[in-house]
Amino acid sequence: MNSPASPMKTNRPVTPRQEQQHERTLCTAILALRSVEECRSFFRDLCTPAELQAMADRWAVVELLERGLPYREIHSQTGVSVTTIGRVARYLTSGNGGYRAVTERLKLNA
Repeated sequence: MNSPASPMKTNRPVTPRQEQQHERTLCTAILALRSVEECRSFFRDLCTPAELQAMADRWAVVELLERGLPYREIHSQTGVSVTTIGRVARYLTSGNGGYRAVTERLKLNA
């Protein structure tokens, strides 16, 4: 899972290198945000309501997985499909390390 993301759109006049640069620029923009309110405003401008809800749902799943809840209980609490819960769990344990980095930092700051 540590491989670069495959392009989601076809027939785009963007090279893989340009796509990586766009992703890096987006990450830099996110790092420039200084508050929860700025972050919320940025993501509400950037994402559709459905995209934002999908990300929020996945983060809720991460938190519940960290608490040790079973998939079915997480599904009952969130409405997220068991398939998506499994995918989040897989990335939590053997993904790119993003979920783990944030959960560890939040534990340190709690």
